[in-house]
Amino acid sequence: MTTTLEFPALLRLIDERSTAFRAAVASARSLDVQVPTCPEWTLFDLAQHIGEGRRDWAATVAAGPAPAKSAAEGAPAAPREREALLAWLAESTEQLLDALRKAGPDRGCWTWWGTSQSPQTSGAVARHQLLQFAVHTYDAQITVGAPQPLPDEVALDGVDEFLSTCVATTSAWPHKPAAVDFHASEGRSWRLLLSADGARTTRLPGLGTISATAAGQDPDAAAASARGTASELVLILHDRIPINSLKLDGDRRLFEQLSAWDPDE
Repeated sequence: MTTTLEFPALLRLIDERSTAFRAAVASARSLDVQVPTCPEWTLFDLAQHIGEGRRDWAATVAAGPAPAKSAAEGAPAAPREREALLAWLAESTEQLLDALRKAGPDRGCWTWWGTSQSPQTSGAVARHQLLQFAVHTYDAQITVGAPQPLPDEVALDGVDEFLSTCVATTSAWPHKPAAVDFHASEGRSWRLLLSADGARTTRLPGLGTISATAAGQDPDAAAASARGTASELVLILHDRIPINSLKLDGDRRLFEQLSAWDPDE
């Protein structure tokens, strides 16, 4: 059975991914180049999103359970000059990390994922922020022609984080109940259960060692499964690479239905 990354590791990895993001921005031939994985954005737009978003989350963590006003209100805009932009990005990350350090992992915090399986704590915010940094760092890297897989420890935690935070919900699944398995080649597996009660994620034993004892379920009952590296799974879940990049088994329509599903509608 897997465990989530410890709070100090989350902070360390946020800082590492922030550094990698800035390195990609620094190497770009232009800040106006289009981001292939976010075609509505230029690299400057992506950097602005990263910086403003981290400042907003820093304010949210500092405010605790009550929603915070946007930190972007009245704040200076992201600078257009590259060196100034890089410094602004570093400051944005430090504001987030400072707020998380002061709060610690267990303090209550407003989040948008109230009906998910992730707690509403500053620790859960740190975990989600790491995944956001990791995916957007990939966006920046592919923009400058140097995409790299997500680091293993980030990606393995990222699959679990995405399924628990962004997919898990109490909103009814509008199709036939089903189980979908995700298998990382690094040896971890997850099951997503979809039903009228919503979507819930269960961790399974490692790839190739799945037993019928996991969560009281028959592992052979999965209607579909996807296998790949943890990095590939994260990038698939975030619509960064096509689903056929993975080894798929079972009813492939389930992946299309999952991609199109908006529980808030």
